[in-house]
Amino acid sequence: MQIFTKNGRNVRMEVTPKKPTAGFWHKPLRGTTILKAGSIVLAVFAIVLGAFGAFVSFSMKPPKETKVIEDFQLHRATYERLRDMLIADRQLRAVRPGHGVETSDSALVRKPAEVNFSVSRYDEYVALLKEIDRSGVFKIEDKQSNLVCVNSWGAGWAGDTRHLWLCWADREPANQVASLDAYYRGTKRSRNVFRRIDGNWYLGADW
Repeated sequence: MQIFTKNGRNVRMEVTPKKPTAGFWHKPLRGTTILKAGSIVLAVFAIVLGAFGAFVSFSMKPPKETKVIEDFQLHRATYERLRDMLIADRQLRAVRPGHGVETSDSALVRKPAEVNFSVSRYDEYVALLKEIDRSGVFKIEDKQSNLVCVNSWGAGWAGDTRHLWLCWADREPANQVASLDAYYRGTKRSRNVFRRIDGNWYLGADW
């Protein structure tokens, strides 16, 4: 009970203490509670990290060379048509569906019309690449060998990337291996290698 003065008169008022509202942080956390919460957080983090690691490991694993070769043989005529077209288009260096082309005058990917390249010819490249579900075709001309390569597979980021191409070479390339599967399993490997399919066609890979 508390006494207040109002207009010169003492007034008595009974005040009931307010009970604290129950809440999550009302009671002080015990050491065991903190440890349990920390363990749960660490367990969830470990699960998420493990799932992410498994996904990255799976996505970085290249396809079996036998499967890639079988697909190439099945669509060989399309690959050879792309090769013939890119050799004939001397100013063209690469075709990237959805993005444009690279030419000898511009290393940047540009829209066909911007570099005076036939839009209908570009559309033919895109249709052929779509037919074999590939993301692009490019050529490399140097002293060792002239290559026409179709993108087959790629994974990674920045400096940690892997690629697999189906390439035609006018001369036998260096750094050949008997098996890409064995190449991937090895601990000491060259940066770029080729695995012959037949004729002038090769699987090209890097690490």
